[in-house]
Amino acid sequence: MNDPTTSATSRLAAVEAQLLAPGAPFELAEEEVLGERVRVFAKRARSLRDVLLRGREFAGAEYMVFRSGERERRYTFDDHEKLVASAAAAFAERFGVGRGDRVAVLAANCPEWIVSFWASVSLGAICVGLNGWWTEDEIRYALGHSKPKLLIADEKRAARISGDPGVPMLIVEDGFDALLGEYPNAELPRQPIDESDPAIILYTSGTTGRAKGVVHTHGNVTNMLMVSFFHGARLMMANPKAAELPKLANSILVTSPLFHVSGLHCAAVTALAGGAKTVWPMGRFDPETTLALIEREKITGWGYTATVLHRLLNHSKVGQYDLSSFRSVGGGGSPIPAPLIEKARGLFPQCSHTMGVGYGLTEGTAFATLNVGEELSADPASVGRPVPVVEVEIRNARGKPVEEGEEGEIHLRGPLVMREYWEDPEATRHAIGAGRWLRTGDIGRLQDGKLYIASRKRDLILRGGENVYPFEIEQRLEAHPAIAEAAVIGVDHEELGQVAKAIVVWETNQRLGIEEMQRWVAEVLAYYKVPSEWEVRSAPLPRNATGKVLKDALRSAQNLMFIEE
Repeated sequence: MNDPTTSATSRLAAVEAQLLAPGAPFELAEEEVLGERVRVFAKRARSLRDVLLRGREFAGAEYMVFRSGERERRYTFDDHEKLVASAAAAFAERFGVGRGDRVAVLAANCPEWIVSFWASVSLGAICVGLNGWWTEDEIRYALGHSKPKLLIADEKRAARISGDPGVPMLIVEDGFDALLGEYPNAELPRQPIDESDPAIILYTSGTTGRAKGVVHTHGNVTNMLMVSFFHGARLMMANPKAAELPKLANSILVTSPLFHVSGLHCAAVTALAGGAKTVWPMGRFDPETTLALIEREKITGWGYTATVLHRLLNHSKVGQYDLSSFRSVGGGGSPIPAPLIEKARGLFPQCSHTMGVGYGLTEGTAFATLNVGEELSADPASVGRPVPVVEVEIRNARGKPVEEGEEGEIHLRGPLVMREYWEDPEATRHAIGAGRWLRTGDIGRLQDGKLYIASRKRDLILRGGENVYPFEIEQRLEAHPAIAEAAVIGVDHEELGQVAKAIVVWETNQRLGIEEMQRWVAEVLAYYKVPSEWEVRSAPLPRNATGKVLKDALRSAQNLMFIEE
């Protein structure tokens, strides 16, 4: 009997070989990137301004649709380019923005965010995406750190800054349109831009100390675009049912924030380069509003996090909307539990051959590995094989590569590795070693060419000399039909050093006893991995913009309810 994992991998490998062959659209080459020779896509764009110019191929088609309640704002690719040209002229003439300068954006997802981004990078400047959920202290730190020449903010977030922000500020709702209106016939800038020039600074989530500014170059992002298009092309070629589906224009639902790679790189930038329409529900995520948008706009693609996928799949009215337009859905930002993937596959059966999960991080410009379609069905525990321009190594504590199947720290190399941490050479040296290998801080193993994630390094629990990785306990807990969410952290123990504590949120009208949960975990995991302390919560677990549980917040909470074994 054939191994389904092997056969699925073989089919995708054959498609990949065809796409990557010399002369093919995704031909690979070896070139020098930031001082090291690595594999790159030979036919990539050479700057983000070149990507913007490619949008002229789709001039009359829709690029952005923003929906807030009954208010709707629609922009074609042509509309967008004219706004970008006006914004670039205004930024340069009014605020002196030029090559290498920073333009910070502090706003909820909105058209002005996207226009400001493209205007900044077209000038050769650096767009700084500030976390829209930050407090004043966090905002002021990032402004002092990145030193922008201009801050673009919406009213809600500008109100968090008391007094002088220390930088000229342009308010989205009051002054942005008027300023652009003063430059109605502007043309796009023509200043030289090099692939190695910084284009974007995105701040890490800051779950361990002060956030660091990850610097992406133009080349980082243009190679990332090629990974995205390669991924889409191989899925369509490998999908035996693709020809049977009605043809629809690409329409991408975006529920991720623009200050993260999922919203900016994988949605706004990728959609422009591919001529796709992006649809942005504004405000807090509302499952029913989102379902209505999917039906109305005939959404074909969606990149979700576990949190929003769970909320949508479990909404009482999910069966009342037409979701047949979906062609490709995939998740990232945090681990997607296998039961949730199966539930999504049931709701989107036409996406069975395109549904995927992957592994990546901001420092690696979003992509590192992908597990999709038949491979995902056959082996849902894996996050997939490395994408064509990414090398993956597993190394031990001494920095030496380990044998296949052995766990260690995940290292990445290639044109997607960030340029640096902004103004932080020490952190950069710690993160990027010889040969520009990126230390991810994640623990995993490589088996048969595929990556398996064990845990975040900082989440490792040391119980009586045994390593306990929270991820596998969380996966087991969330596989129980009565448990909606679970997080596992280490807590101090006088004798053992640390023990595992589980924090669980029930599904509606469900509940389990502590002993029942312990038995459930013990069925598949060693005794020392069974949590000895438990907490039950009624509210969802705290998460950051990428969907990752904020474990530092769980650790620091003072009024926890402990239930000991």
